[in-house]
Amino acid sequence: MLHIKKMMLLAVALLLTVQATFAQKIFKGRIIDEHTFQPVEYASIRSNISGKTAATDRSGDFQLSLPTDTATLQISYIGYNAKIIKVTSTNKRITIPLSRGTIDLEEVQISPDLNNASFHTLSALDLNLRPVNSSQDLMRLVPGLFIAQHMGGGKAEQIFVRGFDADHGTDLNVSVDGMPVNMVSHIHGQGYADLHFLIPETVDDFDYGKGPYYTDKGDFATAGYLNFTTKDALDKSMVSLEAGRFNTFRGMAMLNLLDSAAKRKGENWYIAGEYNYTDGPFTFAEHYKRFNAFSKYTKQLNTNNKLSLSASAFTTTWRASGEIPERAVAANTTAIDGNGNPIKIPEYVNPIGRFGTIDSAQGGKTSRFNFIAKLNTDLGNNLSMENEAYYTHYNFLLHVNSSFFAEDSLGGEQQQNQSRDMFGYNGKLSKHSYLGNSILTSTIGLGTRFDRTYGTERSSVTEDYQLIDYIEQGNIKQNNSSVYLDETLQSGKWLFNAGARLDYFNFNYQDSTQTKTVVSPKLNIQYTANDQVQFYLKTGKGFHSNSAIVAIGNNNSGTVPAAYGTDLGVNWKPMPHLYINVAAWYLYLQQEFVYDDDGDIVASGKTKRYGLDFSARYQLTDWLFADLNVNLAHPRLADSAKNTGYLALAPTFTSTGGLDFKLPNGINGGLSYRYMHSRPGNNTNTLVADGYYVTDLKINYTKKRYEVGLTIENLFNTKWNEFEAEEISQLRGESAPVDQMSFTPGTPFAARLRVALFF
Repeated sequence: MLHIKKMMLLAVALLLTVQATFAQKIFKGRIIDEHTFQPVEYASIRSNISGKTAATDRSGDFQLSLPTDTATLQISYIGYNAKIIKVTSTNKRITIPLSRGTIDLEEVQISPDLNNASFHTLSALDLNLRPVNSSQDLMRLVPGLFIAQHMGGGKAEQIFVRGFDADHGTDLNVSVDGMPVNMVSHIHGQGYADLHFLIPETVDDFDYGKGPYYTDKGDFATAGYLNFTTKDALDKSMVSLEAGRFNTFRGMAMLNLLDSAAKRKGENWYIAGEYNYTDGPFTFAEHYKRFNAFSKYTKQLNTNNKLSLSASAFTTTWRASGEIPERAVAANTTAIDGNGNPIKIPEYVNPIGRFGTIDSAQGGKTSRFNFIAKLNTDLGNNLSMENEAYYTHYNFLLHVNSSFFAEDSLGGEQQQNQSRDMFGYNGKLSKHSYLGNSILTSTIGLGTRFDRTYGTERSSVTEDYQLIDYIEQGNIKQNNSSVYLDETLQSGKWLFNAGARLDYFNFNYQDSTQTKTVVSPKLNIQYTANDQVQFYLKTGKGFHSNSAIVAIGNNNSGTVPAAYGTDLGVNWKPMPHLYINVAAWYLYLQQEFVYDDDGDIVASGKTKRYGLDFSARYQLTDWLFADLNVNLAHPRLADSAKNTGYLALAPTFTSTGGLDFKLPNGINGGLSYRYMHSRPGNNTNTLVADGYYVTDLKINYTKKRYEVGLTIENLFNTKWNEFEAEEISQLRGESAPVDQMSFTPGTPFAARLRVALFF
């Protein structure tokens, strides 16, 4: 009898609990920018009841379940004025506009709702504080990411991140508005990611993540990913002119094509254009020219559908001084003989100087046209769908000579040529389920990408570009299709994210075909102890693909090797104006891809890396901000003994930081530094790539209708090498090739003045 009574009491208690759960009132809202009427993603909403929080999604929407009919909500986001409003429970979604304001780190919230929020917090802060005038500036905003140019300004930048010399993108997934930037089976390097088509002033946001932990990111997302999002609407039109040392000139314009009445109806259209020219600091003038054009149209078709159309184009031509061997500049430099022993090189006849050139036939031209169409649909019942189609037409031509007379008596000139069409689709269906105080977000994604190259060739040519012999020649057809499932459960202080993606590859080169299927599981856990401390564990498997040329040649062996990684990190806000992110990490690759002297992508074996990332942002006063990033890595061949198996050019210790200021009178800018420690120049560490420390300064005077700015690169005129690599080269008059470091010098002191008008 007593047992039956206990069961009845338990049933009653359970019934009351269920009733209490379903008695929760629903509060729905959408956060928008009051001037552009565009949604604000990642805005934080905190209720006055138990401090419960929510965050806006990509559409600016949020939902809170509270036990009362009325509530007071505090809404905040970086760069906007915080807002407190009283709301009443209703089935209708209320729209809440936010006004632009000063940047206050106190508004940064540590919340259990935001997966990957630490990186977004850092990117939002840096983009709001630091002026950017180039795609290179944008990439350098990522903590721990370094870039370098070494064959003239028209090539994609060399990328260094998390212990990787990632070449031009082999281990970093790069995209713009969801469209892939990385070029598969590129003739100059697998994953080649040329961002020069992106006009920096059109960027609204950038998102990045480190490691292979993100279900929607596929190929090349081993060290991490980087995605830029362009503006849907301009808050103002502008024209900007910039000029500086080394015959440097830049002109840029962004123009609204629709009026404010159209904006209020959810319709926006703008165009942007850019022209760049510089001779660079080299004795042999670079004659770098680049034209950019961009246009974007967005329209809220109805309550539930938003359409976005964008098109961009760019073309670049340049001459390159190229990499020069150390011995061509200075006497008694160290090199390696044929037996691997150090030797001293006597003074080279007629030294050319650090900014000189040996082969004036180097250089290239490239162009890219992109078109993107997106449709975002609210299907009701907390179900949303995204559809994106994209198309790219691309041309690339490069003449390069790093070995000079080492390969043949005619000078070793190499021509790389490729034309390409790329088209693809990304789709995503997401469902938010509110289970009492828990939120389950379920996502299924589909994607496919087709690449077709024409006239792909790597050949030996004379100094006047006459063909000597083909090294590689043939057309490429490549497809990567994928499907992924992702589940995120946020319950109380915990957030669990689990997912898996399936990728199918089809490689075709010279009418030979290989296929490969890859499964990549992910698991991420986050625990928010309070509004000051948040811990996270990320684990996952990723991959990077090899070139179709190599895949066919190797009979599919090691074509899509796996990467296994884990991060253990903490987000910490010990005081209102200090934000810290620290993560210890480990990454293992089944196969490292290296771009060798001959232009081949070669497998160098299994590798392992571990390290520590530290980032801090501190607001000293209302107008003065400090940032510091320190990144440590230990990259090695996995099967090597202690103190051996070095990875050439892989960074081991990097740091960036500075002071940024935004005064009420319109004066703003920043003093920043970047430091890269010396690292092995080859896998035996018998050659060394020198480190550097460079300081830049930016000062602007910004008013409502105009802005005047001064940018100084290399403020203290430091002598540094932007890029170094081991090269086996032979100069004119030398009897045999020499193994030595070659380098591209870094820019000396360079000032640029900028004037912009807003209207």
